[in-house]
Amino acid sequence: MEEKRYEAVIEAILFAMGESVELEKIAAAIELDAAETKKIIDGMMAQYEDPSKGVQIIELDGAYQMCTKSEMYEYLIRIAKQPKRYALTDVLLETLSIIAYKQPITKMEIEKIRGVSCDHAVNKLVEYNLVCELGRLDAPGRPLLFGTTEEFLRSFGVHSIDELPVLSPVQVEEFKQEAEAEMKVQLDI
Repeated sequence: MEEKRYEAVIEAILFAMGESVELEKIAAAIELDAAETKKIIDGMMAQYEDPSKGVQIIELDGAYQMCTKSEMYEYLIRIAKQPKRYALTDVLLETLSIIAYKQPITKMEIEKIRGVSCDHAVNKLVEYNLVCELGRLDAPGRPLLFGTTEEFLRSFGVHSIDELPVLSPVQVEEFKQEAEAEMKVQLDI
């Protein structure tokens, strides 16, 4: 392997690991001895000193780590302070609507309505701060109860869950028929 290829592999290792990696482990990965590997890494460290680079490789007690140069911190802080945007997929919206209308509700009750596991969807909604744990149901196993948050109200422009649209009995019946037809199609497959 030529030196540029070794550099690319070392760079990939340090970037992907995100933490310090011992010289011996890097050497073993690229199948070179420690002295030769250290020489390549020292050369890379010199290349990263270039002011046009935003990252650097640092040595920490015989291990190496790729990290951001300190003069870049203010830009990272600007990005970190920006509000996070999240995408609500159909699955997340469906799960969120069940929680909003039926709260407080357990995961098992959500799964009974949806017919599939809801762990991922509920965890994502909690991560997005649209749903939170409200406590535990006083039943065997003491399952967690979930409900919506103030962030949910803000995001959907309502002051209280009482302002959520109410479905007419006709709409409920239409949805029920659609769901039954969908179930029939899935069973026929």
